[in-house]
Amino acid sequence: MTTQRQNGSLYTHIENRIATIEFGHPASNSFPSELLERLTNELYTISKNDKVSVIILKSEGEKAFCAGASFDELVAVSNLEEGKKFFAGFANVINAMRTCKQLIIGRIHGKAVGGGVGLAATCDYVLATESASIKLSEFTIGIGPFVIAPAVERKIGVAGLAELTLAATEWKNAYWAKEKGLYAKVFDSVKDLDAAVETLSEQLASYNAEALFAMKKLLWKNTENWETLLIENAEISGKLVLSDFTKNALSKFKK
Repeated sequence: MTTQRQNGSLYTHIENRIATIEFGHPASNSFPSELLERLTNELYTISKNDKVSVIILKSEGEKAFCAGASFDELVAVSNLEEGKKFFAGFANVINAMRTCKQLIIGRIHGKAVGGGVGLAATCDYVLATESASIKLSEFTIGIGPFVIAPAVERKIGVAGLAELTLAATEWKNAYWAKEKGLYAKVFDSVKDLDAAVETLSEQLASYNAEALFAMKKLLWKNTENWETLLIENAEISGKLVLSDFTKNALSKFKK
Protein backbone atom coordinates (compact mmCIF):
# COMPACT_ATOMS: atom_id res chain seq x y z
CA MET A 1 0.00 0.00 0.00
CA THR A 2 1.03 3.62 -0.56
CA THR A 3 1.20 6.15 2.24
CA GLN A 4 -1.56 8.76 2.60
CA ARG A 5 0.75 11.31 4.23
CA GLN A 6 0.67 14.53 2.19
CA ASN A 7 4.40 15.12 2.72
CA GLY A 8 5.18 11.51 1.91
CA SER A 9 6.95 8.83 3.90
CA LEU A 10 10.50 7.54 4.15
CA TYR A 11 11.57 4.41 5.99
CA THR A 12 14.97 2.75 6.34
CA HIS A 13 15.54 -0.80 7.47
CA ILE A 14 19.09 -2.06 8.08
CA GLU A 15 19.88 -5.75 8.37
CA ASN A 16 22.90 -7.89 7.46
CA ARG A 17 24.81 -4.88 6.09
CA ILE A 18 21.94 -3.99 3.74
CA ALA A 19 20.02 -0.72 4.11
CA THR A 20 16.62 -0.67 2.41
CA ILE A 21 15.26 2.82 1.84
CA GLU A 22 11.58 2.94 0.92
CA PHE A 23 9.81 6.17 -0.02
CA GLY A 24 6.17 6.83 -0.74
CA HIS A 25 3.65 9.54 -1.56
CA PRO A 26 -0.09 9.36 -2.33
CA ALA A 27 0.47 11.14 -5.67
CA SER A 28 2.14 8.24 -7.52
CA ASN A 29 5.19 8.32 -5.24
CA SER A 30 6.11 11.83 -6.32
CA PHE A 31 8.49 13.96 -4.27
CA PRO A 32 7.56 17.17 -2.48
CA SER A 33 10.59 19.22 -1.46
CA GLU A 34 10.42 18.02 2.15
CA LEU A 35 10.64 14.37 1.09
CA LEU A 36 13.55 15.09 -1.25
CA GLU A 37 15.38 16.75 1.62
CA ARG A 38 14.67 13.81 3.92
CA LEU A 39 16.01 11.35 1.33
CA THR A 40 19.12 13.46 0.79
CA ASN A 41 19.84 13.59 4.52
CA GLU A 42 19.18 9.86 4.92
CA LEU A 43 21.66 9.01 2.18
CA TYR A 44 24.36 11.14 3.80
CA THR A 45 23.66 9.49 7.16
CA ILE A 46 23.88 5.96 5.75
CA SER A 47 27.05 6.84 3.88
CA LYS A 48 28.75 7.33 7.26
CA ASN A 49 27.52 3.98 8.58
CA ASP A 50 30.36 1.46 8.36
CA LYS A 51 27.91 -1.36 9.11
CA VAL A 52 26.16 -0.85 5.75
CA SER A 53 27.69 -2.12 2.51
CA VAL A 54 24.72 -1.94 0.13
CA ILE A 55 21.64 0.25 -0.27
CA ILE A 56 18.36 -0.83 -1.88
CA LEU A 57 16.21 2.06 -3.10
CA LYS A 58 12.53 1.24 -3.60
CA SER A 59 9.11 2.84 -3.43
CA GLU A 60 5.77 1.90 -1.94
CA GLY A 61 2.69 0.53 -3.63
CA GLU A 62 2.06 -1.56 -6.70
CA LYS A 63 1.67 1.08 -9.42
CA ALA A 64 4.15 3.86 -10.22
CA PHE A 65 7.74 3.72 -9.02
CA CYS A 66 8.03 7.52 -9.02
CA ALA A 67 6.21 10.35 -10.78
CA GLY A 68 9.05 12.81 -10.22
CA ALA A 69 8.84 16.07 -8.32
CA SER A 70 5.62 17.36 -6.77
CA PHE A 71 3.39 18.85 -9.44
CA ASP A 72 1.53 20.96 -6.89
CA GLU A 73 4.79 22.61 -5.84
CA LEU A 74 5.82 23.13 -9.47
CA VAL A 75 2.57 24.96 -10.19
CA ALA A 76 3.10 27.16 -7.12
CA VAL A 77 6.56 28.45 -8.16
CA SER A 78 6.32 32.24 -8.53
CA ASN A 79 9.89 33.55 -8.75
CA LEU A 80 13.41 32.52 -9.77
CA GLU A 81 14.62 31.77 -6.25
CA GLU A 82 11.66 29.45 -5.63
CA GLY A 83 12.20 27.82 -9.02
CA LYS A 84 15.88 27.18 -8.45
CA LYS A 85 15.21 25.80 -4.97
CA PHE A 86 12.45 23.53 -6.29
CA PHE A 87 14.60 21.96 -8.99
CA ALA A 88 17.65 21.77 -6.71
CA GLY A 89 15.79 19.15 -4.67
CA PHE A 90 16.55 16.36 -7.13
CA ALA A 91 20.05 17.78 -7.70
CA ASN A 92 20.79 17.29 -4.02
CA VAL A 93 19.44 13.73 -4.02
CA ILE A 94 21.48 12.80 -7.10
CA ASN A 95 24.66 14.20 -5.57
CA ALA A 96 23.96 12.35 -2.31
CA MET A 97 23.49 9.08 -4.22
CA ARG A 98 26.60 9.74 -6.31
CA THR A 99 28.88 10.45 -3.36
CA CYS A 100 27.60 7.97 -0.77
CA LYS A 101 30.04 5.16 0.00
CA GLN A 102 27.64 2.30 -0.65
CA LEU A 103 26.57 0.85 -3.96
CA ILE A 104 22.87 1.49 -4.62
CA ILE A 105 20.54 -1.12 -6.12
CA GLY A 106 17.41 0.34 -7.70
CA ARG A 107 14.25 -1.76 -7.36
CA ILE A 108 11.91 -0.36 -10.03
CA HIS A 109 8.49 -2.02 -9.91
CA GLY A 110 6.46 0.42 -12.03
CA LYS A 111 6.49 3.48 -14.25
CA ALA A 112 9.00 6.27 -13.74
CA VAL A 113 8.58 9.83 -14.99
CA GLY A 114 10.93 12.82 -14.89
CA GLY A 115 12.85 12.80 -11.63
CA GLY A 116 11.90 9.15 -11.16
CA VAL A 117 13.95 8.34 -14.25
CA GLY A 118 16.76 10.39 -12.74
CA LEU A 119 16.66 8.31 -9.56
CA ALA A 120 16.86 5.09 -11.57
CA ALA A 121 19.75 6.45 -13.62
CA THR A 122 21.68 7.40 -10.49
CA CYS A 123 21.44 3.94 -8.96
CA ASP A 124 24.55 1.84 -9.54
CA TYR A 125 22.61 -1.26 -10.61
CA VAL A 126 18.93 -1.39 -11.50
CA LEU A 127 16.51 -4.31 -11.54
CA ALA A 128 13.02 -3.72 -12.92
CA THR A 129 9.76 -5.34 -13.96
CA GLU A 130 8.11 -5.29 -17.37
CA SER A 131 5.81 -2.58 -16.00
CA ALA A 132 8.70 -0.18 -15.44
CA SER A 133 8.19 2.06 -18.48
CA ILE A 134 9.86 5.47 -18.50
CA LYS A 135 9.10 8.93 -19.87
CA LEU A 136 10.63 12.40 -19.79
CA SER A 137 7.68 14.69 -20.55
CA GLU A 138 9.16 18.01 -19.42
CA PHE A 139 9.12 19.60 -22.89
CA THR A 140 5.34 19.32 -22.98
CA ILE A 141 5.10 22.00 -20.27
CA GLY A 142 7.94 24.16 -21.54
CA ILE A 143 10.81 23.05 -19.31
CA GLY A 144 13.38 20.27 -19.69
CA PRO A 145 15.04 17.48 -17.65
CA PHE A 146 18.17 19.54 -17.13
CA VAL A 147 18.93 18.48 -13.56
CA ILE A 148 18.68 14.75 -14.21
CA ALA A 149 20.13 14.88 -17.75
CA PRO A 150 23.77 14.25 -16.70
CA ALA A 151 22.72 11.13 -14.77
CA VAL A 152 20.55 9.84 -17.60
CA GLU A 153 23.21 10.58 -20.23
CA ARG A 154 25.82 8.76 -18.13
CA LYS A 155 23.71 5.60 -18.29
CA ILE A 156 22.17 5.65 -21.79
CA GLY A 157 24.37 8.07 -23.74
CA VAL A 158 23.59 11.29 -25.60
CA ALA A 159 21.55 9.51 -28.29
CA GLY A 160 19.39 7.76 -25.70
CA LEU A 161 18.90 10.99 -23.75
CA ALA A 162 17.89 12.80 -26.93
CA GLU A 163 15.41 10.11 -27.91
CA LEU A 164 13.86 10.02 -24.46
CA THR A 165 13.71 13.80 -24.11
CA LEU A 166 12.57 14.82 -27.59
CA ALA A 167 9.87 12.14 -27.79
CA ALA A 168 8.30 13.79 -24.77
CA THR A 169 4.88 12.18 -25.12
CA GLU A 170 6.12 8.63 -25.64
CA TRP A 171 6.52 5.92 -23.04
CA LYS A 172 9.64 3.78 -23.51
CA ASN A 173 9.13 0.25 -22.23
CA ALA A 174 11.37 -1.57 -19.78
CA TYR A 175 13.12 -3.53 -22.51
CA TRP A 176 14.06 -0.30 -24.29
CA ALA A 177 15.52 0.90 -20.98
CA LYS A 178 17.44 -2.37 -20.61
CA GLU A 179 18.77 -2.22 -24.17
CA LYS A 180 20.03 1.32 -23.57
CA GLY A 181 21.71 0.39 -20.26
CA LEU A 182 19.39 2.01 -17.73
CA TYR A 183 18.17 -1.35 -16.40
CA ALA A 184 20.47 -4.33 -15.88
CA LYS A 185 17.67 -6.93 -15.84
CA VAL A 186 13.91 -6.98 -16.42
CA PHE A 187 11.57 -9.49 -14.74
CA ASP A 188 8.08 -10.75 -15.48
CA SER A 189 6.74 -10.15 -11.98
CA VAL A 190 7.37 -8.24 -8.76
CA LYS A 191 7.91 -11.57 -7.03
CA ASP A 192 10.79 -12.41 -9.38
CA LEU A 193 12.12 -8.86 -9.05
CA ASP A 194 12.20 -9.04 -5.26
CA ALA A 195 13.90 -12.43 -5.30
CA ALA A 196 16.62 -11.07 -7.59
CA VAL A 197 17.08 -7.92 -5.49
CA GLU A 198 17.44 -10.04 -2.36
CA THR A 199 19.98 -12.38 -3.96
CA LEU A 200 22.09 -9.57 -5.43
CA SER A 201 22.08 -7.45 -2.27
CA GLU A 202 23.10 -10.42 -0.12
CA GLN A 203 25.92 -11.29 -2.52
CA LEU A 204 27.24 -7.74 -2.57
CA ALA A 205 26.96 -7.41 1.21
CA SER A 206 29.16 -10.50 1.61
CA TYR A 207 32.03 -8.89 -0.32
CA ASN A 208 34.85 -6.73 1.00
CA ALA A 209 33.29 -3.34 1.86
CA GLU A 210 36.53 -1.57 0.96
CA ALA A 211 36.48 -3.13 -2.50
CA LEU A 212 32.85 -2.10 -2.99
CA PHE A 213 33.64 1.49 -2.01
CA ALA A 214 36.65 1.58 -4.34
CA MET A 215 34.43 0.35 -7.17
CA LYS A 216 31.80 2.97 -6.35
CA LYS A 217 34.42 5.71 -6.65
CA LEU A 218 35.62 4.28 -9.96
CA LEU A 219 32.10 4.11 -11.37
CA TRP A 220 31.56 7.78 -10.58
CA LYS A 221 34.95 9.04 -11.72
CA ASN A 222 34.95 12.48 -13.38
CA THR A 223 31.60 13.56 -11.95
CA GLU A 224 33.01 15.82 -9.26
CA ASN A 225 31.74 18.88 -11.13
CA TRP A 226 28.15 17.74 -10.58
CA GLU A 227 28.12 19.55 -7.24
CA THR A 228 27.90 22.81 -9.19
CA LEU A 229 26.64 21.55 -12.57
CA LEU A 230 23.34 20.20 -11.28
CA ILE A 231 22.61 23.37 -9.33
CA GLU A 232 23.37 25.45 -12.44
CA ASN A 233 20.99 23.22 -14.38
CA ALA A 234 18.37 23.70 -11.66
CA GLU A 235 18.58 27.43 -12.30
CA ILE A 236 17.90 26.87 -16.02
CA SER A 237 14.71 25.01 -15.15
CA GLY A 238 13.89 27.61 -12.52
CA LYS A 239 13.91 30.32 -15.19
CA LEU A 240 11.94 28.30 -17.73
CA VAL A 241 9.15 27.49 -15.29
CA LEU A 242 8.43 31.24 -15.14
CA SER A 243 8.12 31.55 -18.93
CA ASP A 244 4.80 32.46 -20.52
CA PHE A 245 4.73 29.08 -22.29
CA THR A 246 5.05 27.15 -19.04
CA LYS A 247 2.69 29.40 -17.11
CA ASN A 248 0.03 28.85 -19.79
CA ALA A 249 0.68 25.09 -19.82
CA LEU A 250 0.49 24.82 -16.03
CA SER A 251 -2.62 26.99 -15.78
CA LYS A 252 -4.62 24.10 -17.22
CA PHE A 253 -3.70 21.99 -14.19
CA LYS A 254 -4.30 24.50 -11.41
CA LYS A 255 -7.01 23.53 -8.98
